[in-house]
Amino acid sequence: MGFLLEKCTLKIYNSEVINSCLPFDCDNTDLNDFFCNYALNYSSELLGKTYCFTLDETPEIIVCAFTISNDSIKTFLLPNARKKKVIQNIPRQKQMKSYPAVLIGRLGVNKNYRFLKEETERTGKQLMDFIKSWFIDGSNKTGCRFIVVDSYNEFGPLKYYSDNEFIPLFSSEEQEKEFTGIDTNSKLETRLMYYDLILLKG
Repeated sequence: MGFLLEKCTLKIYNSEVINSCLPFDCDNTDLNDFFCNYALNYSSELLGKTYCFTLDETPEIIVCAFTISNDSIKTFLLPNARKKKVIQNIPRQKQMKSYPAVLIGRLGVNKNYRFLKEETERTGKQLMDFIKSWFIDGSNKTGCRFIVVDSYNEFGPLKYYSDNEFIPLFSSEEQEKEFTGIDTNSKLETRLMYYDLILLKG
């Protein structure tokens, strides 16, 4: 089952957890700042809910944390070729203009627990597998076809999501700028990516 599910406990990331745990450090200043200073506000404003896994043998250590919220993929806003790619596994009679999704707003793994020698899979992979399985569980209260993420447009994050089978929503940075209204001369700070949860139902 892996390190996360066998040796850690999933918790809602609230003030009690923050006050009882060591500061979370995933070696990314922006993410650390969010989890330290903004995650609770996001939750109180109903903009996203944050969860974390803490280490069972040392509960004050946060192994990883992630924030999720409701979202959708609006295929009517996509170029035709990308729309066809997104809906290729959806039966024609079920096709719509918009599909329910969950957005991973923030995700980080403690820099000291990314890879454990006794584990065959990195902690980040285990975390993503958990999130995917969470939303196809029969007890899930709402339908959710896709997981989407607005990944940092950097090699490390893009490779992480690609390795976890996420696909860019747009075929190129230029296309993403055009269809999201970003100036063509501006740097694209993030890339929209998605994962089709139906792949786990087969």
